[in-house]
Amino acid sequence: QVQLVESGGGVVQAGGSLRLSCAASGSIFRLNTMGWYRQAPGKQREWVTTITSGGTSNYADSVKGRFTISRDNAKNTVYLQMDSLKPEDTAVYYCNVAQLVGGLMHYWGKGTLVTVSS
Repeated sequence: QVQLVESGGGVVQAGGSLRLSCAASGSIFRLNTMGWYRQAPGKQREWVTTITSGGTSNYADSVKGRFTISRDNAKNTVYLQMDSLKPEDTAVYYCNVAQLVGGLMHYWGKGTLVTVSS
């Protein structure tokens, strides 16, 4: 059982910043990845960024240089600092935790809406 609680979504003007948080609780193993996906209206859900428990991060090209993912292992919390936001960043952002439990298991938050106005 893993529960994810997201926060930080809202409305921001283009060029602005926003910080998302996701707190995980339950059966979290020490070795896992946490990350963010997003889904814009009428589009498929896409991967944004992930970070391992060891601190290795990866980013989609669309957000590279603008977004920064970080995590606090003691709190089982992952953050997404979003800078230089663009209207095309508008989407529902979903927190994700992936870990091996026999097979690779993914857990998802309910999502938080980020709206970037022009």
